[in-house]
Amino acid sequence: MEINKYIDHTNLKMDATSEDIAKLCKEAMEYNFETVCVHPCYVTLAKELLEDSNVGVCTVIGFPLGMNTPKTKAFEAIDAIENGVDEIDMVINVGALKDKDYDYVKSEIEEIRDSIDGKTLKVIIETSLLTKEEIKKMTEICNETFVNFIKTSTGFGSRGASVEDVKIINKNKNEVLEIKASGGIKTRKQAEELIKAGATRLGTSSGVEIASHQCECEDCHCENCDCEEE
Repeated sequence: MEINKYIDHTNLKMDATSEDIAKLCKEAMEYNFETVCVHPCYVTLAKELLEDSNVGVCTVIGFPLGMNTPKTKAFEAIDAIENGVDEIDMVINVGALKDKDYDYVKSEIEEIRDSIDGKTLKVIIETSLLTKEEIKKMTEICNETFVNFIKTSTGFGSRGASVEDVKIINKNKNEVLEIKASGGIKTRKQAEELIKAGATRLGTSSGVEIASHQCECEDCHCENCDCEEE
């Protein structure tokens, strides 16, 4: 499995420095990851560092809580586009979903979608806060709004992606919608299980460890692989 092309190599730490972003971009080029995912303030830097590579730049909008107004999120997205970003990961208003204000959730997504000039849009739903029915409903809304990806998590919730989350989404999505699993993905085994369940993109800060790990499962008992001794 060419797992490197599944990976959005991510640094969304609150204390991330320009040196950290330079390291992230260098690793992404070395391992030929799909994108780097960085805070909006680092989009320009990442774009410059990755100028002569095939690695894209992804950023987050309304992150991590998603409780900004739709106009604020749209402004953030437009600013990121002007700075050269390739992909946008936006956080929904989970409170509106819990209120069953589906029109609000849908119109907010559409406002962002229509503001980003056809760039890839991923909708972060924070599955750790949702019931199975709410995950299903958000998948249906993402189907209806013709976004590119539904994304499980910010990485700031009580947990990240689970195989069960991805299976629920995969069961209810249309043939166009893709799945980005993110949050807590630290090992090759986790990554492969999420891909098997239906994920086509992985958001992780452990991309190097995942992509470089070579496992001989009969003999390997390393933490990264999650292998268990016989």
